[in-house]
Amino acid sequence: MVKIGNIELGEFPLLLAPMEDVSDPPFRAVCKINGADLMYSEFISSEGLIRDAIKSRQKLDIFDYERPVGIQIFGGDEEPMAMAAQIVEAANPDLLDINFGCPVKKVTCKGAGAGILKDIPKMVKLTEAVVKATKLPVTVKTRLGWDDDTKNIEEVAQRLQDVGIRALTIHGRTRTQMYKGHADWTLIGKVKNNPRIHIPIFGNGDICTPEQALNAREKYGVDGVMIGRAAIGYPWIFNEIKHFLATGKHLPPPTVEERVKVCKQHLRHSISWKGDVVGILEMRRHYTNYLKGLPHIKEFRAQLVTCNTASAIESVLDAVALQYKDHIFERTMAPMAGSEGTAIQTERELACGIAD
Repeated sequence: MVKIGNIELGEFPLLLAPMEDVSDPPFRAVCKINGADLMYSEFISSEGLIRDAIKSRQKLDIFDYERPVGIQIFGGDEEPMAMAAQIVEAANPDLLDINFGCPVKKVTCKGAGAGILKDIPKMVKLTEAVVKATKLPVTVKTRLGWDDDTKNIEEVAQRLQDVGIRALTIHGRTRTQMYKGHADWTLIGKVKNNPRIHIPIFGNGDICTPEQALNAREKYGVDGVMIGRAAIGYPWIFNEIKHFLATGKHLPPPTVEERVKVCKQHLRHSISWKGDVVGILEMRRHYTNYLKGLPHIKEFRAQLVTCNTASAIESVLDAVALQYKDHIFERTMAPMAGSEGTAIQTERELACGIAD
């Protein structure tokens, strides 16, 4: 049984990555239904929380059906991060996570996210300040190091454990790699198998299939894996991995009826949380992923992103289900981040950690 503090997560938990503009409560709801064991909020600026910024405060919203759920914060200074930790604690999540992995320049230039990997003593002091400021279990998500010459994750893991973190998630790339190439799990495995390490170690990066999750468990011994991009428009990935780990067999891909059903659930949660206008507008980014693999779907997608009412959207989705009711989805491996043939990611996608 993997535990973070008193939170029991099962034998090999599957974590939903914190992704900006993606990992909101509506998206987390459909991932929870489909097998996610632990989920995180979008990352929240410590400075934004202290300023009482509306967008930052809204990201503190959590619901009982999501639990266990963690809130993730980022920042580069001890006092604001400690203050933010106290604000987070008042929102009553199950744990607090610190983002030391975001590689985007606008974050790293302030010494936050992966920017702090240039200053490990400061990283340790900041973490200690957060741990002391809250009664919540504190976890950290970070990278192997700043660049190929500073892959110091083994030292970092020990020092962060020594100041009180309760679990560590490691993305298998350096900051300079951003999301290019393939994640290197070798050092993640070394951290997990270090006899000094006694906290759970979760691996992150390029987990897109059940086979990759099995390899992470068997070859590198991690306590669980964190999944990001592979869950967007495909929350079934969690239950598919669990079934494969338990039986060695694949679940059949979700039918078009199942995809439409979950897409509708996502839409209704979005409207419930954000209101009709914003809920419908922000849901538009998800339709392409839910309908991926359906041939000649362009016309339906065009309708979905122009409809302005829930009833109209659901009517289009019903038409999709009827039109493609006999379609058989092929099981294909999702492309790894940075692999040949994948689209170049935008700065926004990098900020989200969508390749995780």
